[in-house]
Amino acid sequence: MHSEEIEVRTGSVEVVYDLNAECERFLASAGARDGLLNVWVPHATAGLAIIETGAGSDDDLLMALRELLPADGRWRHKHGSPGHGRDHVLPAVVPPYASIPVLGGELALGTWQSVCLVDTNVDNPVRRVRLSFLPG
Repeated sequence: MHSEEIEVRTGSVEVVYDLNAECERFLASAGARDGLLNVWVPHATAGLAIIETGAGSDDDLLMALRELLPADGRWRHKHGSPGHGRDHVLPAVVPPYASIPVLGGELALGTWQSVCLVDTNVDNPVRRVRLSFLPG
């Protein structure tokens, strides 16, 4: 298995960060042909989604998460920014892992799909993402 951890700077705003370029670079460096790419976020307050980006769906996802998990005082987990407890619930809704088939060295995604880091935690501007290629 070929594996690498990358650093992603998400800043101090909620973000859906497209990881496709990093995934493609990783697969090329691994000499990947056919197999499975596993993407893992080792954080308690971030997740991964496979979603269309750039046409508003990424903003719609953040809006839906704000409605589902409001940043207010209802959360028992109280440290950090107001409403930060919701960030700790996020990985139960947007999981911290994704597995994508790789065929001929390419991600087998649909036309508009991207592998995205979903980060609503404005207190943590730097994230780690582990990419692992399992040959088939």
